[in-house]
Amino acid sequence: MWGLWLWAVALGAWRSVEAGCSGRCCPGTDLTCASTDWRTDRNFGSCFCDENCQRTKDCCFDYPTVCPAEHCRVSQWSSWSGCSQQCHPAFRHRKRHIEKEPSNSGDACPPLEERAGCLEYLDRQGRNCALALGPALITSAEHGKGRPTHDPYGQPVDPGYCVEFKMVSLTSHCAADGQPHLRWTQYLREGYTVCVACQPPAMQEPDRSCQGDGATSGRDELLHWQAVDNPHCRGTWSRVRMLERCACPQVHHFVFI
Repeated sequence: MWGLWLWAVALGAWRSVEAGCSGRCCPGTDLTCASTDWRTDRNFGSCFCDENCQRTKDCCFDYPTVCPAEHCRVSQWSSWSGCSQQCHPAFRHRKRHIEKEPSNSGDACPPLEERAGCLEYLDRQGRNCALALGPALITSAEHGKGRPTHDPYGQPVDPGYCVEFKMVSLTSHCAADGQPHLRWTQYLREGYTVCVACQPPAMQEPDRSCQGDGATSGRDELLHWQAVDNPHCRGTWSRVRMLERCACPQVHHFVFI
């Protein structure tokens, strides 16, 4: 049987265009995009050259070479937008566009838009408005990677500090939302120790603190926090200690915002 299959592949080199997928590469499901020839399952008979044949496993033997898969290609991400609101937890977003659509069962296009939580620290008059916001607002440590490390004059900015908290309670909304920009909240667990970095511009002057960091609280005092991306994901934690640098695993590493 194996020898017969090899013979069929060789035969395809001189068969007429009536057989196989030569001249046929059809999108989607198309039952008219058919021929009579050897199939990829090594049976002879009706075979197809539409994209669906990969799923139904009835492609003509030469489909992979005549109709090679072309994967989706997308552009680079745009820059992040500004925050959609001032002085309130909100969102920023970035986009990319499709440069080439997939074909012949190529990989589908990835998401074309991403959102992330954000907070503007100044109102329209340039006044600081972050201190009246209440609980600690946190988001993924990925957000901190986009913060500037130098001021406009080229001088390094204050690297800030890290605070360890023991998670005491959290709402079920933290684990229930599967949106890509909220996956980080699924790593929040009761009883776990998490690290939260306090960096500019979240760090407020003159005391160099972040809203809700518990600097003036007792060790066992319950403090409130909220995910800036998802206001329904919130809970309580107790402050453990302050460190110069965060030492938690990446999935338990967050930033004040």
